[in-house]
Amino acid sequence: MTNKEKLHSGKIYYPSGDDIMIEQLGYLDKLYDYNNTRPTELKKRTELLKEMFAEIGENCYIEPPFHANWGGHHVHFGDNVYANFNLTMVDDTHIYVGDCTMFGPNVTVATAGHPIDPELREKGYQYNMPVNIGRNCWIGAGAVIVPGITIGDNVVIGAGSVVTKDIPSNVVAVGNPCRVLREIGEHDKKYYFKDRKIDYNDL
Repeated sequence: MTNKEKLHSGKIYYPSGDDIMIEQLGYLDKLYDYNNTRPTELKKRTELLKEMFAEIGENCYIEPPFHANWGGHHVHFGDNVYANFNLTMVDDTHIYVGDCTMFGPNVTVATAGHPIDPELREKGYQYNMPVNIGRNCWIGAGAVIVPGITIGDNVVIGAGSVVTKDIPSNVVAVGNPCRVLREIGEHDKKYYFKDRKIDYNDL
């Protein structure tokens, strides 16, 4: 296999081989354009995201600056995805995000890893593993999601968490390493923050 063919295979490869970097730089030019749009240029931002991403649904928004190794070329968003400032997507292979998921500021989603063996790492080798994030998730500020992770639907990842293992659906998970704290349930239908009750008549 060529280095380019290994990109999405999970195999160790050399990321500067087979003109990979040349192709990558072309996508990064569009990312540069996106990050230099004015706040009022919302239509232009929407159009650029459609050009940049592998797939992007309706009503998605990313607050610049946005950072991505391939400019979003390997990122797949559903509908109504929102990302706050400084979302970093190391999209050397595919990242999938379901509908209605939100990212807090300074979140990192990484697909690229490097061998632990120092000799291979010194030569610049890497491997890529896809990341899957379900629908209606809230990824808290400063969270880090490492290569190969799957997060289920309706998950809340606490701020500053480092997600090193898969997370099932319908849970709150926090910490470093990130662990399931509890299931989402009836309590969450009554309270939105500590002892503050939800007033459904006011919504």
